[in-house]
Amino acid sequence: MLDKGVSTTTQEPEMFGHPKGLFYLFFAELWERFSFYGMRALLTLYMVEHIFKAIVERDTATAVVYASYGSLVYASTVVGGQISDKILGMRASIFLGGILMAIGHFVLAIENDIAFFLALAFIVVGNGFFKPNISTFVGSLYKEGDVRKDSGFTIFYMGINVGGWIAPLLCGWLAVEYGYHYGFGLAGIGMMAGLAFFWSGIKKNIFGDRGLPPNQEVYNKKIIGIPQKTLIPVIAFLTAPGIAYLLASWKQNYVSGLFKFIGFAVLAYIIYIIYTLKTNEARKKMIMAVLITFFMTLFWGFHELSGSVITLFASRNVSLEGIMTAAQTNSLNSMFIIILAIPISLMWGFLSKKGMNPRTPYKFGLGLLLAGACFYILALSKGSADENGMVPFAYLLIMYLILSIGELFMSPVGLSKITDLSPKNVVSFMMGVWFLSSAYAFQIVGFIGEQLAVESTDTNVGGLETLSIYTDGFHLIAMYALGAGAIVLVFSPLMKKLLGNVH
Repeated sequence: MLDKGVSTTTQEPEMFGHPKGLFYLFFAELWERFSFYGMRALLTLYMVEHIFKAIVERDTATAVVYASYGSLVYASTVVGGQISDKILGMRASIFLGGILMAIGHFVLAIENDIAFFLALAFIVVGNGFFKPNISTFVGSLYKEGDVRKDSGFTIFYMGINVGGWIAPLLCGWLAVEYGYHYGFGLAGIGMMAGLAFFWSGIKKNIFGDRGLPPNQEVYNKKIIGIPQKTLIPVIAFLTAPGIAYLLASWKQNYVSGLFKFIGFAVLAYIIYIIYTLKTNEARKKMIMAVLITFFMTLFWGFHELSGSVITLFASRNVSLEGIMTAAQTNSLNSMFIIILAIPISLMWGFLSKKGMNPRTPYKFGLGLLLAGACFYILALSKGSADENGMVPFAYLLIMYLILSIGELFMSPVGLSKITDLSPKNVVSFMMGVWFLSSAYAFQIVGFIGEQLAVESTDTNVGGLETLSIYTDGFHLIAMYALGAGAIVLVFSPLMKKLLGNVH
């Protein structure tokens, strides 16, 4: 039901009460996420079992490369988003990103160490162009004030999780039955399918004039005799070898050093912004935006362990026979998101009507407490291990259930609060900082992965030994997450004052 005073794009083709373009973007993103999560489910296991198999520090090397890759994937969206806004436009950026990512997935299917790092680099660059623009494209389908927009993003978010659910199951099955490179190849096919859906929408003129370059003169402007529309894809392609070198230099860990420098620079600039704000109210809101970003970074740092340490734990210490493979366990988070997203959304609506909907700080505190609880569940699994150090699958299942609830408590509200709390003249900058928070979350993942590394070239190292390493580590992670959640809840009354009228 639409408000009578709100104008919507009724002259444009619609489907199920939404712009028809939404469903083309839904399937494009579904297949792009299929490719991304399908590859991610295999990545850690592939590095441990193949790329670094012969070295003692195989788990450490894997942790560093996985963290560096994840950090660069999310940091690249800041650069790609700026290039799209100023030069390429959303359509060209999505195509360029999709093609680069598909190249990366197909190169992963080549059994060669150099090809492996080059493939990751192509995915990093491609994601930078694809990821920030397809979400923005969804928003452009709705006019300002259109009450359908929130539900449109909910539908789109479901597409992300459908891809994240199916991909590990299929790619993980292929990896076990035929080899890792078949799984990587299927991820590449998924990416091409996503681009095909997007292209079909353009050919049918579903999107109208949306997503075109913001300025044709700038788009065609020549630099060193080459139009920018051609030069940018060439530069993007040529940056891949440099990124591959950074990823391959895991002993030096250049990426970690780079992010430390960026972190100090961003923090200094944020302090400068807060200092220059003219009202105390604006300063308070800006501080709150920074705190929300920090707590979200912590949560994603614990959450993204699912693709690294938790996958290794599943492979080495969880009884999965007859249920699923270790790579396939990566589908559990998306499965629970699909099941729980609508019920939890309805719960917030019900609590709002009763005047009992928790404010944002309380939701963040509860989300971190749930993150701590899920790792405490994994720590407790040690008590149910058999003589080989294998624990029942139920522990992993319950862990993902609790983690997914925590995600739904935090992730959907965080992004909107950043736009509400940030001063209008720095909203774009703070959105970039929000994306960077995911990049820094992977640095947390890398640090934890190094601490829980099993240093051995023997792939059959004792299960009781690995169980002790992992469960002791999970216990510490649980304490940190529970502590962070408790701090947020204790200081929530103060945060309430800082939030003002923002719920």
